[in-house]
Amino acid sequence: MKLNFGFLVLLFLSQLSIAQDKMDAYLFAYFEGTGKGELQEQLRFAVSADAQNWKALNSNQPIIGSDTISNSGGIRDPHILRNDGQFFIVATDMFTIKNGWGSNPGIVLMHSKNLTDWEANAIDFQKEYPDTFKNVQWVWAPQTFYDKDNDKYLVYFTIRFSGQDNLDFYSAYANKDFTGFESEPSLMFRAKYGAIDGDMIYKDGIYHLFYKGNTKNEKGEEIKNGIQQAVSTSLEGPWREDFKYLDSYANSDIVVEGSSVFKLNDSEQYILMYDLYSSGRYEFQRSKDLFNFSEQTENFTKDFFPRHGSVIGITKEEVQRLQKKWGGVPKELLNEGE
Repeated sequence: MKLNFGFLVLLFLSQLSIAQDKMDAYLFAYFEGTGKGELQEQLRFAVSADAQNWKALNSNQPIIGSDTISNSGGIRDPHILRNDGQFFIVATDMFTIKNGWGSNPGIVLMHSKNLTDWEANAIDFQKEYPDTFKNVQWVWAPQTFYDKDNDKYLVYFTIRFSGQDNLDFYSAYANKDFTGFESEPSLMFRAKYGAIDGDMIYKDGIYHLFYKGNTKNEKGEEIKNGIQQAVSTSLEGPWREDFKYLDSYANSDIVVEGSSVFKLNDSEQYILMYDLYSSGRYEFQRSKDLFNFSEQTENFTKDFFPRHGSVIGITKEEVQRLQKKWGGVPKELLNEGE
């Protein structure tokens, strides 16, 4: 009887833990594409009950001032990750309104235990790694992937060096405090024609790395671009490029970038969303296997104009916490009387 009772207690606690961690909504981290230029390149949050109809938190104002977390005064391309009760954001340290597109110093690493209080540290690649990155021009669109085999967080990003045409993915494991790297970043993957805006997800033993790729002719001139992917059975590679274009606009004059893939709560479907940056739109396609995607795009309903962002699932308790801190959560996610 004691053994059975103990088993039942463990089963109950396990089910309670699962219930407490149940994802009931979605959080979208992004930067803005309209309004005053000096306020666009700042971190913002939005919340949705269904990952399609979104409401901006904090009246679509920054939740944290970029001047308090970055070296440049601006941030772009925020990527958010949740794992084991913690949250991580990495972003491009870049303020184009003030400094232009010539170069940027590096990236910003942020971490939190509650989604509302964040600690941040900016990494200047030239200062931290002068031997290898003295001539770095761009450090773009970082993302974080949890490596469960090593219990570490891999941060990866696109690098371009001054005077070179290569756009390559570099990576390094974050230190335990998520304030920097364990060691100097190294080459992770070199796409045939270069790539930016990498986004990694794992499914059924395969690592899928989505990115904006392109095709060039014999003269080295770009003749096509859009969302592609490479796959690997190991984070260490090798990565196999699939030169197929996944987005619905690759054969048109409409350009896209900043793709991000996430799994829907309580569903086997995945969403591939991307930024139609020259059109001022944000759209998505669906997939169940991460190889084949719906041909027609779908639209988001939103009260903001996001640029290159990312999405995670959140719990009811986290929804309430975000509402208390910034307000703006959709009414259907709030308890009556709140």
